[in-house]
Amino acid sequence: SKTYSHDAQIADSAATATAIISGVKTGARTLGLSQTVKYGNCASHEGAETQSLFVLAEEQGLATGVVSTARITHATPASTYAMSASRNWEDNTFIKGAEEDCPDIARQLIEWNHGDGFEIVMGGGRRHFMTTDQADPEYADKSGRRTDGRDLLSEWATKSDAHVYAFDQAGFDALDFASNARVMALFEPSHMNYEVDRADDGAGEPSLAELTEAAITRLSRDEDGFVLMVEGGRVDHGHHAGNAARALGDAVALDDAVAKALEMTSAEDTLIIVTADHSHTMT
Repeated sequence: SKTYSHDAQIADSAATATAIISGVKTGARTLGLSQTVKYGNCASHEGAETQSLFVLAEEQGLATGVVSTARITHATPASTYAMSASRNWEDNTFIKGAEEDCPDIARQLIEWNHGDGFEIVMGGGRRHFMTTDQADPEYADKSGRRTDGRDLLSEWATKSDAHVYAFDQAGFDALDFASNARVMALFEPSHMNYEVDRADDGAGEPSLAELTEAAITRLSRDEDGFVLMVEGGRVDHGHHAGNAARALGDAVALDDAVAKALEMTSAEDTLIIVTADHSHTMT
C-alpha cells in the first residue's frame, strides 16, 4: 500500500487517504482531487475530480459507512466523500468568499447524493455541522462554528423517516442497528476521546470496537454487500503529541475493532484490509 503524496516526502492524511480511496497520488493537504489541483484554490477543482471507492460502491447498490474517532470532517474520513482544495475547509468559516462555488467538507457530507447515500456516519466533529448560535448538547461553554445559518444535523435528520442522529452513549445505545436506520452519530464537538480517557466522558461515548460492531450490523443487512472505513484516528494524534500511553491505548483499541470485524465476517465473502494512510512508529 503506497500512499506517498505527489509533492511531499512526508505526507499528510488528506493526500494519503485520497490515494487509498481513489488510487490517485495527489498534492499534500488536498482531498479527493488529482495532482492538478492547487492547494487552497477552489477554481482549480474543475477537471481534477477523482473517483471514490465509496461513490463506486453506492452506484452499484452497495451499502456504505464511515467510522472514525477523529472528526468525521477530518482528512481520512472526509476522503470517503469530499473533494476539497484544502483539508482545512471543514466548515464554511474557513472558506473566504466562495462558499457557494466551493462547499465546505461538512456540507459535502450532508449533500452527498451518490446512490442512496451513507447508511452509517459515526465519529466526532459535530461543531462543524452546527451554527454559532446552537449550544453544544454536552458542553455548556461550547457552540457550533457555522456562520451560514445551516443546521446540518437537522438537515440530516429530516432527509427521511429513517435518518437518525445521536450524540452520546445513551443515544447510541437506543439506536436499532438491526433496522434500516441511517445513522449519524457525532460524539464530541471535535475529536472523540482517547481510549484511556473515554471512561471519564460525562455523556459517554462508545469504543471503536462498539462502533465497528454497530456499523457491520447495520451494513450487513444489504444483501449486495458493503464498503466500510473504520479509522482509529487518534493513534496519529497521540504520536503528534509525543504521548506514548495514549497512542498505544488507541492502537490497542484499533486492534480490538479489527478483532470484532473478523468475528462478525467471513473471509469467504469479506475482505478486511488493515493499513494506514500514513504510519507512525506503532504500525
